[in-house]
Amino acid sequence: MSSLRSVRSERSEPEKLDEPPALHLHAMDNLRFIRETMESAASFTAVPGWGQVIIGVLAIVTAVIASNQTKASNWVITWIVLACISLVIAVISMNRKAKRSKTTLLSRPGKNFAVSCSPPMIAAALLTLNLCQSGNFRVLPGMWLLLYGTGVITGGAFSVKIVPVMGLCFMILGAIAIFFPPGFGNIFMATGFGLLHIIFGFIIARRYGG
Repeated sequence: MSSLRSVRSERSEPEKLDEPPALHLHAMDNLRFIRETMESAASFTAVPGWGQVIIGVLAIVTAVIASNQTKASNWVITWIVLACISLVIAVISMNRKAKRSKTTLLSRPGKNFAVSCSPPMIAAALLTLNLCQSGNFRVLPGMWLLLYGTGVITGGAFSVKIVPVMGLCFMILGAIAIFFPPGFGNIFMATGFGLLHIIFGFIIARRYGG
């Protein structure tokens, strides 16, 4: 009898030793799932309010400079230069705001925001190239405002509620700009990329921490 009990105990001991690692791995899987679920449900709050205000001021200055251009190609280049500068300002200000909130631009919400707003921006770049080659500069302001607003709405689905509202305002302004004569292009650009950025930038900065 004693030998039988010893054999049973020897067989049961390895099984007991295997249980804690299995439970530990199961717990780690649960924690990983909870963390990924929380990240995917979180909002991208690093949209820069003060960065948008700076971009808006630069857009108004650019509108004045662009209005003095005699060649359409120089007009386009003027606004493209602003777009490049604005991109740099946006990335720097977003990174600073993300660091203050102890997050990163490469977090799940940040990636969702970038992936969602990128397609309209890429479409805008390709359409700009095509329209410039065909000499159809009249629709550029409306197209830029429309697609920028679309990108802000799609990316804003992963951000605070005010961001999609801003995108909708850009789309409405762009839809109106398409049907206006070319002479109003700079006015619409200054109103959209200038005034709207300043207004919503102040709101985001005051309500959502800069």
